[in-house]
Amino acid sequence: MSSLQEQLLKAGLVDEKKLARANQQKNQQAKQARKQRGKKAKPANTGRPRPQDNKAERDRELNRQRQQQLRQKELTAQAKQLIVDNLLDRSAGEYSYGFVYKRKVKKIYVTEAQKNQLARGQLAIATHVASDGRRFDLVPAAVADKIAERDASMRVAIDPTQESRRDDDDPYAGYEVPDDLIW
Repeated sequence: MSSLQEQLLKAGLVDEKKLARANQQKNQQAKQARKQRGKKAKPANTGRPRPQDNKAERDRELNRQRQQQLRQKELTAQAKQLIVDNLLDRSAGEYSYGFVYKRKVKKIYVTEAQKNQLARGQLAIATHVASDGRRFDLVPAAVADKIAERDASMRVAIDPTQESRRDDDDPYAGYEVPDDLIW
C-alpha cells in the first residue's frame, strides 16, 4: 500500500512542486515544535548558581586543601630528615641545659662545649616526634634555620639576645643573672 501523497500524485490531483512544498512546510512546523518543547524544558537562568557549579567549586576547594595538606606533610618530613641527618651526639652530656618549650621548662644534657655553643647561638635545639615520644636534639644553627623554613614548630627558639630582654616594670631589672648559672 502506498502513501496518501503517492496516491494523490497518481490521480493527478497534485503535482511534484506542491508535494515538495507541503513536505517542506511540514518539516518546518515539526522543527519549530521541537524548539518550543526544548525551550519549555530548560529552566530560565534565575541568576542562582546551579548545583553542578556549587559541586565543582566545592571539589576545587577540597582538592586545594588536600594539596596543601600533602605539601605540609612533605615539608614536615623534610624538616625531620634534616634533624636526623644533622643531630649532634649528646650521649656524653653531663651538664643540664634548661630551655622553655611551649611555656614549660625542659632540660637536656649536653657537654660543656655544646653548652657554650648554645649560649653563643652556634647550636640550636630542634624537636620532633619519634616513636618513643617527643625528642629534643641539638643541630647547628644554620640547619635549624632551614628546619624553621620548612616547619617552624620543629625549632625551639633560643636566641641569646632575646634571653636577656627586660620588662619596664620588672622589680628585678637591676639584678643581673650570671651566664654560668645552671638551673
